[in-house]
Formats: sequence, C-alpha cells, structure tokens
Amino acid sequence: MAVASDTQTLWQEYRKSGDQLLRDRLILTYAPLVKFVAGRVSASLPSHVDEQDLVSYGLLGLIGAIERFDPGREIKFETFAMARIRGAIIDELRSLDWVPRSVRTRARQIERAIATLEKELMRAPTDDEIAKKLGVTDDELENSLWEISRTSVAALDELWSPSGSGDQIALIDTIEDSSGPDPETSLELTEVREALAEAISSLPEREKLVVTLYYYEELTLREIGEVLGVTESRVSQLHTKAILRLKAHLSGAQREPAET
Repeated sequence: MAVASDTQTLWQEYRKSGDQLLRDRLILTYAPLVKFVAGRVSASLPSHVDEQDLVSYGLLGLIGAIERFDPGREIKFETFAMARIRGAIIDELRSLDWVPRSVRTRARQIERAIATLEKELMRAPTDDEIAKKLGVTDDELENSLWEISRTSVAALDELWSPSGSGDQIALIDTIEDSSGPDPETSLELTEVREALAEAISSLPEREKLVVTLYYYEELTLREIGEVLGVTESRVSQLHTKAILRLKAHLSGAQREPAET
C-alpha cells in the first residue's frame, strides 16, 4: 500500500498537533495492514482461534506504531507497523497461554536434540537421526511435528537474546526492519541478522526454501505448497522443523562463547 501525498500531509499534521481525530484517520488508512498480518498469523493457528480476535489484538499494535513512528526516519511506516502489529498479536496469544504444555515440552526436546546433533555432526541432522536421538520412531517424530505446527504461534517471532544478554529481540524484526532508535539497538539487530542468515544457510534445501518463501517473499503456506507440489500440512511440518532447527542453531551459537 503506497503512502499517497495526502497521507503524508496527514502524518505531518498529526505529528505537529497530536490530534486524536487525525490519529483515528491514520488508523483507518492503515487498518488493512492489521487484516493482512492477522490473516498470516491465523493461517498457522488451530481453527478454534478466531481471526477477528487477532485483528483486535493487532489493532493495538497499529495504534502503538502510529504513536511511535517518526516520519523523518528512512523507513516505510508499513514495515515499521507490520512488525509491531504481529508482535501485539503474538504477545496477546502468549498471555492467553493456550498451547498445551506437552506440546511446548516436545518442541523443546526436539530443539535440544537438534542442537546436540548439530554440534556432534557439524551439519544439520536428518529426521532419522533426530528420531533416534529422541528414542522415537520416524512416524512419532512426524506426529510430534504435526502437533507442534498445529499449535505453533511464535515461529520467528520468538525472542532471542544477542550474545546471551538480557535484552531480547524478535527474530522477525531483523527481517522486517534493521534500523533502531539508537546505535546499540542497531548493532544488536545486525548481530542477530547475521546469526539468523548463517542459521538459514545451514538448513536442508526444502526447509530453507520454505523459510525464504514464507518470511521473505511473504507467500502463504498454501501458496508454498503449490510451489513445492505438496500439501499445506506438509509445508506446515517443514516450516515447524525449520524453525526448531533455527532456534537450536541460534541457542547453540549463544552458548559457545560461554563454553570457550
């Protein structure tokens, strides 16, 4: 959605006056962004999660983005806002904590197994190697991935601490927007982006393609399935597996400096 000259004027007037009516006009102008982001998040959630609820959560993120955005920065508002809309939705879903504990536990077990194997093998482990490490069959691993994919909320919205510091950054923000309000934040985002790029490059080819198409090309899981010639549920499994590998790789990278 291109920002027209009248919208730019609206921004200028709102920044000067802070008038709530002008803010409300900006909210209406950018409301389609909330619907778009909510639709993408909804595509990876169980059917009982109401997309309208996600829109409501995302609207709070849009309002916050409008109030915080500086038109003088060399960054599109859409880029700035989408990360914060997505973040508001994820934060609210996390606060509801509807993901079963057993699923969270299984996801952490798979993530740890991948991290251990990657360190031992110096490469991305195969599904068979992961299953053996966990002491389960290949079918049981596939079922676990399916359960995780059905309830997965965070994906690359998961928070990660650069260099093991206390400050946390959403990984998706390193794709959406690399600029920050201060040099320290910008440096941290650069560090995370470099680590994320390295982790993505280590993925098996199909998983790498899924991550690229979903996060960088912004295709839906269904559209990726059409590209790969597989079902949407299979793409969801590949996506889940890729995210667990990325988180395992990044968590391993964080631990290495402390170990050395």
